[in-house]
Amino acid sequence: MDEKILEQIAELKKLTDESDNIVFFGGAGVSTESGIPDFRSEDGLYHQKYKYPPETMLSHTFYRTHTEEFFEFYRDKLLAPDIQPNKAHRKLAQWEQEGKLKAVVTQNIDGLHQKAGSKNVLELHGSVLRNYCEKCGKRYDGFEVVLQADGVPKCDCGGTIKPDVVLYEEGLDQSTIEKSVYFISHADMLIIGGTSLAVYPAAGLIDYYRGDKLVLINKQATTRDAQARIVIQAPIGEVLDRL
Repeated sequence: MDEKILEQIAELKKLTDESDNIVFFGGAGVSTESGIPDFRSEDGLYHQKYKYPPETMLSHTFYRTHTEEFFEFYRDKLLAPDIQPNKAHRKLAQWEQEGKLKAVVTQNIDGLHQKAGSKNVLELHGSVLRNYCEKCGKRYDGFEVVLQADGVPKCDCGGTIKPDVVLYEEGLDQSTIEKSVYFISHADMLIIGGTSLAVYPAAGLIDYYRGDKLVLINKQATTRDAQARIVIQAPIGEVLDRL
C-alpha cells in the first residue's frame, strides 16, 4: 500500500478507536475478496456473455416467464457453497462483539456477514440462505433445496420454492428499510465499503446519516466521495485488517 493510503488508514483507526456507535453499509466489493464476483467490475456478471443480460435474468418478469432458466443462472452464478468470510467480514463481527458496531446494512445476499459472526445484519436485498414455498409459505433454510433440485425446486405441496432475494422489479422489505434508517440516522460513524453507490433505493439510505464521520472505502471513486471525511481507494478487507 502506498504512503497516502497508510496515512488514511491511520486516520481511520483513530476515528474507529474513538467511536462506539459505528454502522457499516456495504456492497458487492465486500465479498469479492472471498471470491464472489460483483456485477459492474471488469470480471463482474455484467461483462459476461449470456443469452440475456444478467439484470434481465434476475428480474421478477424473467423469474415468472423463464423459471427454469432463472434457476439455472441463479444456481450457476449466485450460489457459492464453499465461499468463506474474509478479513472485512471478520473485522466487522469483531467490532460488533466489542460493542463498537451497532449494525451492518448490506446489499449482499451471500450470508457471509453472519457466517463471520455478525448478529445484527440488515439484508436489503434478501439472502440466498432463505427460501419459501410460494403456495403454502413453508420456509426452507440454506440453499441446498435449490442447489440440489433438478430444474425448478418444488415444495411437498407442489408449489415453487422461491429464493428470498429481491429481484429487479421487486420492492425492498419495508421493515428492513426502517431498521436501516434507524441505525444509520443514529450512528456517530458511518463506514461505506465495497459499493459504487449506484443501486437505488438502497444507496439513498446513506442520506439519513447526520454525523460528521462518513468514511468511504472502495476500489473506485463513488458519487459521494466529496461528502466523506475519509476516502480510501483500496480493497476493503486489506484496509479493515489494519485497524
